[in-house]
Amino acid sequence: MMPQNYSEFNSTLQLSDPPKDWPDALKAMWYDAQENWEAAHDIAQELHSKLGSWMHAYLHRKEGDRFNSGYWYRLAGRTYPDISLDVELQKIVEFILEGNG
Repeated sequence: MMPQNYSEFNSTLQLSDPPKDWPDALKAMWYDAQENWEAAHDIAQELHSKLGSWMHAYLHRKEGDRFNSGYWYRLAGRTYPDISLDVELQKIVEFILEGNG
């Protein structure tokens, strides 16, 4: 079942895997929230869209690679953020839950 908001998304983090019926973008952010950067990145790099680029940018920013993340933010049509990674994670998840994933 798709979460309706970020709070519901967070409540799924107790599961051992993301629900199979979720869109790949939401699964990627679930893996990231579980501190599984590699699984999140594997999914994000296969999403050839502005959302996939945004997710890819966020993941490389989290990794500490500002140069690479800057490239992906530009592809996503976004400026390099000055918000925390936690806030950006929430923004991405909410964007996906609004039907953009």
